[in-house]
Amino acid sequence: MLTLLSVALPGLICCVIFASTMAAEGDFLARYRAVSNKLKKRFLRKPNVAEASEQFGQLAKELKQQDCLQYAAFCNLAMARCEQTLFNAPGEALALTDAARLFLSSEKENRALQAPGFDEHLQAALNCYSFAIKVYIEMNQPVMAASLCLELGNALKEMNRPGEAIVHYQRAAELQTQTPIEALLSMGEMATCKILTRDYDGALSVFTEMQLMCQERGLQLPGTSTPVGAFLDIVAKCEISRVLLLMLLEPPPQKLLPEHAQTLERYAWESFDPHSQVTFLPENVFLLLQSVVMACQEKDTESLKSLQTELWPFLTAEQNHLLHLVVQERITPSGQGI
Repeated sequence: MLTLLSVALPGLICCVIFASTMAAEGDFLARYRAVSNKLKKRFLRKPNVAEASEQFGQLAKELKQQDCLQYAAFCNLAMARCEQTLFNAPGEALALTDAARLFLSSEKENRALQAPGFDEHLQAALNCYSFAIKVYIEMNQPVMAASLCLELGNALKEMNRPGEAIVHYQRAAELQTQTPIEALLSMGEMATCKILTRDYDGALSVFTEMQLMCQERGLQLPGTSTPVGAFLDIVAKCEISRVLLLMLLEPPPQKLLPEHAQTLERYAWESFDPHSQVTFLPENVFLLLQSVVMACQEKDTESLKSLQTELWPFLTAEQNHLLHLVVQERITPSGQGI
């Protein structure tokens, strides 16, 4: 009898959970329909949209507490439609953002459980984010719109979708034209995603654009073209990444763009002048990078391995990854390293 009970108990628990879930779903649908019916136009009676919006919001909170995230998101969408009817743009944008985050959380839960699906919650989240961003742009709030672009890009990157995240980081940078530092950080994330998708030529273009933007719009020392503060750090990071990408890509001289040729000239031993070299890099890092360029040009793999060890503590994880690819390309040439 005890054995029979122990075998039947798990099935009983599953039935109870399933039944409670179905009951919660039925209750949700009944309440959702009841609130929706209040919005129907009736003879000589105007629907109370504000009250319906408040009730949709309350239902969304209850469903979120019950961990019914996708249902809570649908209630937030209904709330957003009510706010749109009331011409309350801030309320509409907030409800759309809440719906997007709930759909995204639901998608992450499905992935954590490895549940089969068609990314329907992710698509719903993308649509909600897109509409919320559009509302913020119409309200002339580009900073809020850019923050949502970044939030979406970070989520896609975290979900191992860097290729899809690129466009959102790019849009964030375009919306941050009035705040150069934030725009540069968004462009840096875009370059990282291009590296993750092995679009090294695209990453090189982004880093070049970032460096030019720092020199044109960044704070500079009086009477010089040397950037200061955070702009100096970004220029230094871009310089190192550009040199490593150029060593990785090895573009032929006829296809080498003028700005890239000018960069490589700074590291050519023939033109070495300690008084006119790169001022935004520490001297030891500059000399090690110059040695890397020379080792690549001479195809000296052993020296390159030794330089990799010396440069390692001075580089970021991303730059060390690029340097590793440069070394691998020398060990297994003809593009196999890339």
